[in-house]
Amino acid sequence: MATAEPLARTETDVAPGRGRRRWSRPRLRSEGPRTNRRSLPARVWKERSAYVFLLPGVLIFSVFTLAALIFAVYLTFHRWSIIEPDKPFVGLQNYRDMMHDKQFTGSVLNTIYFSGASVPISMAIGLLLALLVNLPLRFRGVFRTAFYLPVVTPFVVSAILWKWLYNGDYGLFNYYLLKAHIIDGPLLWLSDKNLAMPAVILMSVWAGTGFSMVVYLAGLQAIPEELYESARLDGAGALQRLRYITIPMLRPTTLFLVVMGVISSLQVFTQIFVMTSGGPVNRTTTMVYYMYLWAFKYFDMGYASTLAFALFFMLLVFTAFQLRFARQGFEA
Repeated sequence: MATAEPLARTETDVAPGRGRRRWSRPRLRSEGPRTNRRSLPARVWKERSAYVFLLPGVLIFSVFTLAALIFAVYLTFHRWSIIEPDKPFVGLQNYRDMMHDKQFTGSVLNTIYFSGASVPISMAIGLLLALLVNLPLRFRGVFRTAFYLPVVTPFVVSAILWKWLYNGDYGLFNYYLLKAHIIDGPLLWLSDKNLAMPAVILMSVWAGTGFSMVVYLAGLQAIPEELYESARLDGAGALQRLRYITIPMLRPTTLFLVVMGVISSLQVFTQIFVMTSGGPVNRTTTMVYYMYLWAFKYFDMGYASTLAFALFFMLLVFTAFQLRFARQGFEA
């Protein structure tokens, strides 16, 4: 849109009696948006300090993440043994072998079993502990620290500690169960095919409950106190306030814990490696541990990379399903 500039005065006397006012003709100008005609190299050079600060992170990501990911995709199409010079191209053979691998199917079922048990139990106990330490108790800071301490304890240390507790000869679990006459003989917790996975799940729940407690505690403290006051005035009891206020208001927190818990549990490895080594008879072999066996015991990096991408797509599907389910719940 063209607009006229104010009329420009020429050299005249504006005082009365000293001359005549003369006005020049208005000049038209365009007020369209200014276009940045600076070239891309010039703009990059102008912001060079920002790119210098970003460069180390970009290089690290490119070398250790992006390049590694591309190379892993390349490995899936080869029989890539780290101890043999010949690394033939096999196409989709690794994927076909994976689809017919019964041990891989068993590792998937074991992983789902572990996730389906450990995640809900950790969240439920974490919510209970968060409700308790949110009360105006004495020394509640001490209790919060004690409940969160297993989270910051190195996982290897925790796994070794629990392996001692599960020991069939001098473990504390068998000792107290025998003293209480609950069992007649010592249990082989990590050697029994029916007890090994529940024993690992119990250890994982102990190690992960503190994280759920802290996240739920943050969610509880974000709930407005006015809602509870209004519910008390309406005669709502503690269970009714928990059902109709606390749990609905904690729905985003619960979604976060479910997604993070499933992602973490599908990648379980440390406690399996330290406590059971996948036994007995592969009853505790999870996907990541099975991947480790093919990479560092059988030295077939091609098949191990194929298993890694299978785990990636499983994580992707689970996360997308959870987010979609949660979105439908929010909309409802």
